[in-house]
Amino acid sequence: MATLRRSLAIDLGTASVLVYVKGRGVVLNEPSVVAMDAFTGKILAVGSKAKKMLGRTPGNIIATRPMKDGVIADYNSTEKMLKYFIEKSIGKSLIRPDVIICVPSQITPVQKRAVLQASRKAGANRTYLIEEPLAAAIGSGIDISDPGGHMIIDIGGGTTDVAVIAMGSIVINKSINIAGDELDEAIMSYIKNKYNMLIGERTAEDIKISLSDVEDIQNTDKLFEIRGRSLINGLPMQVFVTPLDVLEALESPINEIINACYYVLDKTPPEIASDLFEKGAIMTGGGSLVKGLSQRIMDRIGIDVKVSEEAISAVVKGTGKALSWISKLESDNQSYEDARRQILEEKQRLRRSY
Repeated sequence: MATLRRSLAIDLGTASVLVYVKGRGVVLNEPSVVAMDAFTGKILAVGSKAKKMLGRTPGNIIATRPMKDGVIADYNSTEKMLKYFIEKSIGKSLIRPDVIICVPSQITPVQKRAVLQASRKAGANRTYLIEEPLAAAIGSGIDISDPGGHMIIDIGGGTTDVAVIAMGSIVINKSINIAGDELDEAIMSYIKNKYNMLIGERTAEDIKISLSDVEDIQNTDKLFEIRGRSLINGLPMQVFVTPLDVLEALESPINEIINACYYVLDKTPPEIASDLFEKGAIMTGGGSLVKGLSQRIMDRIGIDVKVSEEAISAVVKGTGKALSWISKLESDNQSYEDARRQILEEKQRLRRSY
């Protein structure tokens, strides 16, 4: 029977939010930034418009990222941001949509509950959750029901999720709070320490993105022009850095990501490890596009590592494909009923004990 209720898949990331509408595909990809009036609490801008305000707002306007390390850091802003993106994707409707949201693989129950509640208050009918490595695998074209093992390395804005998947579930995984944002911070710190110059998040991100366009980092004369504020006299200044300088800045966070990949592979059961030697690993997420990162990981773990053809949208597309079996996932309504049943059972146990 046909239904008027829409179904959405949301990649609620630290750096950006992507929305997939069933039957239409990916309809929205905007930064997860909210700008609000500090005095009234009114939302002034969300997404791309709000990102342009980062570091450039007057005292009464605050532009922030409500998500940090893959989870909700500012509940109220996240709720309003979700409401804005849901309405922008499907328009205002009396019929609340069903929503599926991907979350980090090692999210805590409290963090999970915050996502479910924010989604419900933002206008969702039912909210379902799926772990990011599973969504990334589906979006990369992997058959997760295959008994053979698959390794996924998803490098987002706030977290890096490394997981080995077999027979539709995660066998071993590790999630670390080292990802795209930490790469930006490493560039900012490097420029500050080496050139006594302060740069903003947007400038650092632009440098990181520009690095992926360099064909041969070792043999290039290309220079990145960086503008910022001098720590010595407070005046505007500019410096020129090479791609090798940028790689040097990224050395520490990249090593953390590589070590996480090594840890997961080291803990993988031998039979599945043999599958991985044949199939290799798949990288997804914006951070996977950093020049030379896949080769560095491959050199460390000893198996082939490939970047997904649609690295940035793989997670949300996988989440969108999961809409076809959404009923098998745990929803917020089911979580509520489970919690209610546990409370009743506990009351009955206490009553019998007297």
